[in-house]
Amino acid sequence: MLLLRRGVSLKVFRKGADEACLREKAKLIMRPDDANVAGNVHGGTILKMIEEAGAIISTRHCNSQNGERCVAALARVERTDFLSPMCIGEVAHVSAEITYTSKHSVEVQVNVMSENILTGTKKLTNKATLWYVPLSLKNVDKVLEVPPVVYSRQEQEEEGRKRYEAQKLERMETKWRNGDIVQPVPNPEPNTVSYSQSSLIHLVGPSDCTLHGFVHGGVTMKLMDEVAGIVAARHCKTNIVTASVDAINFHDKIRKGYVITISGRMTFTSNKSMEIEVLVDADPVVDNSQKRYRAASAFFTYVSLSQEGKSLPVPQLVPETEDEKKRFEEGKGRYLQMKAKRQGQAEPQP
Repeated sequence: MLLLRRGVSLKVFRKGADEACLREKAKLIMRPDDANVAGNVHGGTILKMIEEAGAIISTRHCNSQNGERCVAALARVERTDFLSPMCIGEVAHVSAEITYTSKHSVEVQVNVMSENILTGTKKLTNKATLWYVPLSLKNVDKVLEVPPVVYSRQEQEEEGRKRYEAQKLERMETKWRNGDIVQPVPNPEPNTVSYSQSSLIHLVGPSDCTLHGFVHGGVTMKLMDEVAGIVAARHCKTNIVTASVDAINFHDKIRKGYVITISGRMTFTSNKSMEIEVLVDADPVVDNSQKRYRAASAFFTYVSLSQEGKSLPVPQLVPETEDEKKRFEEGKGRYLQMKAKRQGQAEPQP
C-alpha cells in the first residue's frame, strides 16, 4: 500500500506470520518551517514524525483481527537521544516496528535516518521506543485487548515483558511525583530558574486530535519541545538544539476544546547541557464537572551551539529556593547516571 501526504511516501511491509512484527517506512523532506533560525530541525518536529509512525503501525495492528474497532493512543515515550542534527533540505527516513505486545499495550521501536539528497549520505539521528494502548471507537474509556504477536525467539518475549513491567512502574511513580505548578516570579535575576521559565497556552482544535477527539501525542510532544527550547534559549541566549528527551509520560487524555498550559523550567545545568522539566496541564474550560489536571510530563536536555555548530559552555543555573535546589540535585543525579551509562557503552568489550 502506498499513501501520499505532504510529500510523505508510506510503505507498509507485513512479515511472515511466524515473525513478530509489522514494519512501516516513511520519507519526509525537511522544510524551513520545520527548523530553527540556524537551520536545525526542531526536536519537536522529529518527535511528531516518530509518534505518527508509531500511531499508524500500532493502530493497524490492533485492528488486524475481527472485533471492535479502535485507535491506538500514546501512553509513554522512553528516553530518546538526538544522535545527530537534521537540517533543512534533508530527507527524514522514519521506520517503525512492533517489538512487543502485552494484553493491553503495544511497544513500537522507531528509527529516524537523515539523508543528504545531494550526496546520498545517510546518518542515524534518532532511536525511540513508544508504548500505545488501543481505545475503543465506541467508548473512549474502554481499553481493548491487543492481538498477540509470534516471536521468533523465546528471549524476545521475556525481554519485552521486562521492559513492559519497568515502564509501567515508572509511569505510576512519575504521575504522583509531578504534582506541582510553575508559578511566575516578578523581576527575576539572570541565570535563575524564574528568569528562563516559560509557559505556552494552547486551545485544542480539531486538527490537533484523533478520531476520538483527543490530542495526538505527537502534537503534545511538539509543543513541549517548543517550550523547552524557549527556556534553554532564554537561559544561554545562543542557538540551542535538543540533545535528548527523558521518558515522556502521558498521564491522561486531552479532549478537543480543552485549554492546555505547557510550562517549562530549568532544573539542572552541566558544563555543556541544560535539563528542562516540562509539565502539561489540561483545563476543561467548558466542563464544570472536571477540574484542571496534569496530562503529561518529561525532562528535555538541550545543548548550546555556536554559529559554526560547535558546542558552547552553558551559564550555570543558580537555584534559589529549597525546591529548586532539590530539583537541581535530582537533575545532577540523572545527568551522572546517563554519563556513566554512555561511558560504559563506549568501553570496548573483552
